[in-house]
Amino acid sequence: MDIKDIQNLIKFVAKSGAQEVKLEMEDVKITIKTGSDPQQVETGFVQQIQAVPAPVAVPPVTVPAATPVPEASEAPKTDDHLITIKSPIIGTFYRKASPDKPAFVEVGDTIKDGDVLCVIEAMKLFNEIESEVNGTIVKILVDDASPVEFDQPLFVINPS
Repeated sequence: MDIKDIQNLIKFVAKSGAQEVKLEMEDVKITIKTGSDPQQVETGFVQQIQAVPAPVAVPPVTVPAATPVPEASEAPKTDDHLITIKSPIIGTFYRKASPDKPAFVEVGDTIKDGDVLCVIEAMKLFNEIESEVNGTIVKILVDDASPVEFDQPLFVINPS
């Protein structure tokens, strides 16, 4: 079972309304609790315990309902042509390559297909998130060094 499978399982459990789900396989044991209890992930390997909690530690049930989602849903209502760039992974969002470097993009910047918009750290790996369109940055929906969920809106772009 890889991280994508675990993410999909968490989403499914959150949408189903179940209070608790336990999954036991040959080498993995996972318990997902929804509501006010924090999630618990138990595995049979010490290496997996170190690898799995980092992305799963951010409760997916509460973070997507936070303020970035309503902002993203408001933007398309007023401007149907705007494009929302979403996070392809769970991790920590960074606007800069390092604290002493300038931000990759600012509101009002013109971007091209392939330009780096941000990096997302997941399990000690920094993943560059590139633009898939040409356009102008209209809104940055996430604060620097904030946790992000899979499919969470990050940027609103006016395509050109």
